[in-house]
Amino acid sequence: MVDSSVNTLLLSMRGIDKSFPGVRALRQVDLDLRRGEVLALLGENGAGKSTLIKVLGGAHLPDAGSISIEGDRTNITSPAEALRAGIAVIYQEFTLVPTLSARENIFLGQERTTASFVRRREERREANELFERLGVPVDPEMLCRDLTVAQQQIVEISKALWLDARIMVMDEPSATLTPKEIDRLFDVIRELQAAEIGVIFISHRLDEIFNIADRVTILRDGGHVMTRNIGELTRDQLIEAMVGRKLKNEFPVRDVERGNRRLVVRGLTRGENVRDVSLTVHRGEILGITGLVGAGRTEMARLIFGADHRDAGVIELDGRTLRIRNPRDAIRAGICLLTEDRKSQGLLLRQSSRHNFGLPNLGSFSSTGFLKQTAERAMFAGYIDKLGIKIPHQDQPAGLLSGGNQQKVVLAKWLARNCEVVIFDEPTRGIDVGAKYEFYVLMNDLASQGKAIIMISSELSEVLGMSDRILVMHEGRVTGEIIDVQHATQEQIMQLAVQ
Repeated sequence: MVDSSVNTLLLSMRGIDKSFPGVRALRQVDLDLRRGEVLALLGENGAGKSTLIKVLGGAHLPDAGSISIEGDRTNITSPAEALRAGIAVIYQEFTLVPTLSARENIFLGQERTTASFVRRREERREANELFERLGVPVDPEMLCRDLTVAQQQIVEISKALWLDARIMVMDEPSATLTPKEIDRLFDVIRELQAAEIGVIFISHRLDEIFNIADRVTILRDGGHVMTRNIGELTRDQLIEAMVGRKLKNEFPVRDVERGNRRLVVRGLTRGENVRDVSLTVHRGEILGITGLVGAGRTEMARLIFGADHRDAGVIELDGRTLRIRNPRDAIRAGICLLTEDRKSQGLLLRQSSRHNFGLPNLGSFSSTGFLKQTAERAMFAGYIDKLGIKIPHQDQPAGLLSGGNQQKVVLAKWLARNCEVVIFDEPTRGIDVGAKYEFYVLMNDLASQGKAIIMISSELSEVLGMSDRILVMHEGRVTGEIIDVQHATQEQIMQLAVQ
């Protein structure tokens, strides 16, 4: 944590306004960042966080307001000007060139040259010095497409350091990292603090906020709600400030009696990724599956759904053996999968939300080769109301919806197929705390209807809060089962996850 004696104001944003056609994204927002501190920027999807960061990073011009760095008013009209002012924004989707090496990405546009020749040895030495400073070994000559996500992140941070950034913004930096990589990231952030670099940290994972942040600024509906020292707030107070209402519990209570076995999987195998996995899910049950990244959780889900070919294994639904060769077979049998990456695998972002809903349900809306748009619209309208999808109109492109509403569109298209087994792979990744609660309620409703639910999640609090039983995976195998979830701990899960 930052030394309380360090109070030098590094960044001051005052009265920031920003509107888009039909939407006022920011309303008189203030933000302060001190030298060497980590400021968490929180809020629900649509609260204005991304817009504020894009104003700071020069991607958006504010309609009103001012930005000052170390007391000097700064006019930031482009990303290049933001970099010159010492501001680096590391987005969740990295801006690295995958076909260039780590070294080439760091010095891109700022190459060390002599007579038009790049001084590769000098660049390599300086890149290694940056990596050593951050305490993470990276091969400077390895192509960025071959680096792990954590290593790519280090390259982004090194690039910012090379450009002498004084202010670093990290947008959901831990979203795809393993617990060990997250710990390493936090070590790197503390190194940045020691160098008096101010860090703005955006995350939906509240455990991380209490771990790394010094202060927290909360936005809601485009306006500034509060800025407080993190030590002055409880988890419940943080949630209430973000959503604007009290949530009695972070996870809704569900009392559903477990029914008969619905989905039975025996000996599911695919190479080294999934090895002899067996599981059972009952009517009205939520089976949580967790483990470290690379444990084989997603690969197992894809085998059940028929997205990948299995080497061995039997899948049964309601006592009937299924022959699943592809996703079409799984869908027809009543099994659906909400993928981990909804943007690339679950939705066509440029297509309308209605078209996304209708794609797997064309048989219900077509006759003699013609689409019955009236029927499609009517059914989608029913799910918009049933699931509480916040959408201005059905033809809104899916890519313009918030993460929570995108996830609801994916769920709606599968519910319209009358799926009886619903597999959720990281269902709340990138979704704010208020939308998470709504999604948890939907999952409970599905279970109460007798559906069998598999929930794959890396968030241990979510697994403990939502599951009736928990399976833990490690290196493609199931290494443990937790039946008494009420009395289970995160430490117990981690012990099984690293066996």
